[in-house]
Amino acid sequence: MPKMKSVKGAVKRFKVKKNGQIKRGTANRSHILTKQDAQTRREQNAPKLVAKVDVKNIKAMIN
Repeated sequence: MPKMKSVKGAVKRFKVKKNGQIKRGTANRSHILTKQDAQTRREQNAPKLVAKVDVKNIKAMIN
C-alpha cells in the first residue's frame, strides 16, 4: 500500500510542539489592523493551541 499523503494546507498552518500540543495561528492578522484596538492586536501575538478535541484529526492530517 502507498503511504498516506499529508494535507499540505494543514502542514503549513500547524506546528507540533515537543510535548505533543499543536500550535496554531490567529485569524484577522494579515492587514487593516488599524481598525482593531491595541488589546486585540496584543492578544493575537500570543501563541495559541489547538483544542483537545481537534488534536487527533490534525495529527492525522500532518503525518
